[in-house]
Amino acid sequence: MNHFRAEDWIDFVNLVAPQKQNETMKEHLSVSCQRCLETVALWQKVRNLATVEASYKLLEADVRIARTAFAPVVRVGPPKETGRFVELLFDSCVESTRGGVRSSGPGTRQVLYRAEPYQIDIQIEEKPEGNRLIVTGQLLDVSFPGIVGSDVKITLSNYRGNVIHTITNQLGEFRAEIENSGDLELSFPGQGDKAIVISLRNALGKSPGSKE
Repeated sequence: MNHFRAEDWIDFVNLVAPQKQNETMKEHLSVSCQRCLETVALWQKVRNLATVEASYKLLEADVRIARTAFAPVVRVGPPKETGRFVELLFDSCVESTRGGVRSSGPGTRQVLYRAEPYQIDIQIEEKPEGNRLIVTGQLLDVSFPGIVGSDVKITLSNYRGNVIHTITNQLGEFRAEIENSGDLELSFPGQGDKAIVISLRNALGKSPGSKE
C-alpha cells in the first residue's frame, strides 16, 4: 500500500489539497490505513493547537521537561542575535510519555512552537536510507489570522558545519534534508529581521545509544 507524504497530509488537514487528490486521500483513509490515520490525527491536533490564544499557559511540569530536552549545545560559527522568545506548544516526544497518548512512531518527531509573529509546525523524520533527516514545516503569521509566512528564508544546521538554506512557499511550507548529527538548529527572520532560532538537542528525541 502506498502512503502519502507528511506535507500532503498537512495540505489535507488545512483544506488546501487539490480536489482530486483530496478525494483520493479520503478513499485511502476509508480503507482504515492505520499509519495514515495516525498521521492525519496528529496534524489535525497541530492545526487545532494553532488556534490556541496567545494567553495559553503550559503546565510547569511541561516547561521543565522542555527546558531539559532543549538545552543549548555548542554552535558552529558566531552566535546569532535572537529577537523573540520561543515557546514550545507541543512535542510528540513529550506527549507520547503520557498515559493513553499514542506515539508518532520511531524515527519521527512533531513539534509546534510560537515565536512572534509566527507559529511554526515542524516534523522531523529519519530517512530510511542514509544518515539524513527530512525536515518539513509550516509558518503561520499569528498576528494576521489566516495568513501564512510565505517567502521566508529558512536555515537548517546540524551543528557540525552542515548548513542548508531553503524558503517557504506560498502556503508557508518548507522541506529540506540534512545530515543527521543528532542535533538540529532551525532559524528564520522575525520582527525587525532579528533571527528566531530553534535549537533541538536530540532532534528525534532518542535516548543516547538508542538504535530505533
